[in-house]
Amino acid sequence: MKILVTGANGYIGKHVVSRLLDWGHDVIALDFASNNIDTRASVKNLNIFDSSCDIYNECEQPDILVYLAWQHGFDHKSFAHIERLPDHYNFLTKMIDSGVKSVSVMGSMHEVGYWEGKVDENTPCNPLSLYGIAKNALRQAITLYAEDKNVSLKWLRAFYITGDDTRNQSVFSKILLAEKEGKSSFPFTDGLNKYDFTDINEVSEQIAAASVQFKHAGIINVCSGKPVALKDKVEDFIKKNNLKIKPEYGVFKTRKYDSPVIYGDNTRILEIMNEKEG
Repeated sequence: MKILVTGANGYIGKHVVSRLLDWGHDVIALDFASNNIDTRASVKNLNIFDSSCDIYNECEQPDILVYLAWQHGFDHKSFAHIERLPDHYNFLTKMIDSGVKSVSVMGSMHEVGYWEGKVDENTPCNPLSLYGIAKNALRQAITLYAEDKNVSLKWLRAFYITGDDTRNQSVFSKILLAEKEGKSSFPFTDGLNKYDFTDINEVSEQIAAASVQFKHAGIINVCSGKPVALKDKVEDFIKKNNLKIKPEYGVFKTRKYDSPVIYGDNTRILEIMNEKEG
């Protein structure tokens, strides 16, 4: 199938593009830059927010759209999330109207807001950050728009992605930077919150698998389905990478929207992965 991936040069996009290519798909990779994109892909440097640009035809009329484009994703307070919301919506509706058969959009656990326990497709959302508010609003709007359209819409909700840590802005990338700078310790929270940690290679495979199938639609959690204490994950990361730096627990307060324990119900993605293997 012919698959268009937006945000293809980003932290997640790079891996998704390569996975789809490994499976034999024809991939059009779209982003402002292309230095991280697999050379097997057809690269397009187009502005998806330019209303005068016919992305669908410029990108060879793709069958599937994997929408990973999002700016300032690691800055949850950035007002750009709200400012760009209409642009995201307009692009997606234009692609649906152009004839793309399947649309997968990257979601986030931050749509949910404060929640204790397992998150499934029916968990109510009450986002507490501008990032979460924008993602949730886009999900609601595009779901409503697609109701009477001939398109398979998947909302792929990710949780805490790890791996390829020099290219993200997670706590793990900050630990590596502090170690490189020669620091002996770094300020941290109490580390007791439990999250759903999933390696980027596993997440990218789940995103790719969910995007190329037509049986399952709606909210699909791309996750491990297992809650792990942040403290345990950090200490394991330090040990595996043979780092000397130590965390200073309790320096930072937990954010009000950081749940004591939150993780994804991975039932649907496991079904998808099993069906692909079968």
